[in-house]
Amino acid sequence: MTDVIIVGGGPVGLLLACELKLGGADPLVLEAATGEERRTRSLGLRSLNARTVQSLALRDLVEPVAGEQWAMLDELAARHEPAGADLVAMMVELLREGLIRGHFAGLPLLGEAGDAEYLMLKQDRLEAVLAERAAGIGVRIRQGCAVRDVAQEGSAAVATLADGRTVRAAYLVGCDGGRSLVRKRSGFAFEGTPATMTGRTAVAELASAEAVTSSLRHPGGLVNLSLVPGEIATIEFDGGPDDRDAPMTAGELEASLRRVTGHDVVVKRLETGIRYSDNTRHAGTYRKGRVLLAGDAAHVHSPIGGQGLNLGLQDAVNLGWKLALVARGLAPEALLDTYTAERHPVAARVLRNTRAQVALMRPGAQVEALREVLAEVIELPDAKRHFTGMADGTEVDYAPGSAHPLVGRFAPRLEALPEPAPAKARTLPELLRDGRGLVLALSGTPGDGGHGEGAPGDGGLDAAVAGHRDRVRVAHAEPSAVPGGGATEVLLVRPDGYVAWAGGRDGVAAALTTWFGPPRA
Repeated sequence: MTDVIIVGGGPVGLLLACELKLGGADPLVLEAATGEERRTRSLGLRSLNARTVQSLALRDLVEPVAGEQWAMLDELAARHEPAGADLVAMMVELLREGLIRGHFAGLPLLGEAGDAEYLMLKQDRLEAVLAERAAGIGVRIRQGCAVRDVAQEGSAAVATLADGRTVRAAYLVGCDGGRSLVRKRSGFAFEGTPATMTGRTAVAELASAEAVTSSLRHPGGLVNLSLVPGEIATIEFDGGPDDRDAPMTAGELEASLRRVTGHDVVVKRLETGIRYSDNTRHAGTYRKGRVLLAGDAAHVHSPIGGQGLNLGLQDAVNLGWKLALVARGLAPEALLDTYTAERHPVAARVLRNTRAQVALMRPGAQVEALREVLAEVIELPDAKRHFTGMADGTEVDYAPGSAHPLVGRFAPRLEALPEPAPAKARTLPELLRDGRGLVLALSGTPGDGGHGEGAPGDGGLDAAVAGHRDRVRVAHAEPSAVPGGGATEVLLVRPDGYVAWAGGRDGVAAALTTWFGPPRA
């Protein structure tokens, strides 16, 4: 018996495991594939948008992930011919200057220098960083451990393994992808729209390297030559693949390239390849009793726009601290209902905008005209803010309509006052690094650095927090440092960086109970 079984050891499952462990729960990750199998399927580059980078910063993960990015880009530059190396160098410069904010249907979204953080790397490298962190904090990971069934039995969720053994836990989370066994066996509704396109990404060698160039506007679809040498992707708007699982052949990729480009392309050799589509579906709820879903198990959509991985990682950071509290018996199960309530609308918006992006990628004169008009619109300041916020996840609001402008939004950048002086002021990521929440007093006397001993001369707040010291820490900041601070005396910041509550000191105790469970006696 363990606290939480996580079915699926990709980035979402690994990050969720780290969050649960940080929150004091005991997770067990069950992954069907081996590490080598996952590496061979890691085609293409994945982007981590601004909100995901901010979330990784809360756990001190930006530096190791960025290190993998720069190492990968150095390797790619060394493998390319001069023209390709120049392209990699241009991407490096854009990343270093903080200009990249993503794209919408291939229309670039660029910001001001240093405007946002954005990372790009192969998925297996991200998984390696998360797996190393998970192992380092004691998470148990079982690779080559396929799950063939899941069930709920009274106060437990049960996973049946391929060899017939069973594993029991208080809760089970399916992070096992778009064709999730956990979702299917648990009876989650998964409604949506069928595929209208077929995407293929392969590692292949062409008879003539100059025969194909990247273009979003080929007559029959689009072709993309990845920054990774040898990786080629095509998309055709043909109703979706007939068989996603059959091995791809050189002849299949060659036929696709010929249909898309209209040229007699010859594929000499194909090493590996995958198919995908714009099949777009969404679980009606993310929780049924003791079974929950995260990532692609809860929502699938077109990869155009690069939002899927970010959406899943944000599921993990939203769910992790909540499930840890509930699994440890510190908070009621009702806290888990906020997971669906907060994340389902976010995914619904992503599904909508990815459908729109697919429509804008289709060939044809009418769509071409629409793209030209939209390219003009996106450059308008308000429109650019809207589209970039949608692409980088910074528009998320978990409490729309809240009376306080910060509640439901990611906490602003700030530095807490030195506690005690002359200690160095600490940033929000530093204060949330241990996985606890944060009670941020916007007045009063700084205490001991937020380690839970209280603030001299601040007895009212100290008493309100006393029963939650194992779940939150206390820090102080100048009111002027917080947008919308005004008459607000206290902010309650969740472990995932979002503001849960804002108000006067007399409301702190109730807010803590709502979000972190009853106080200890």
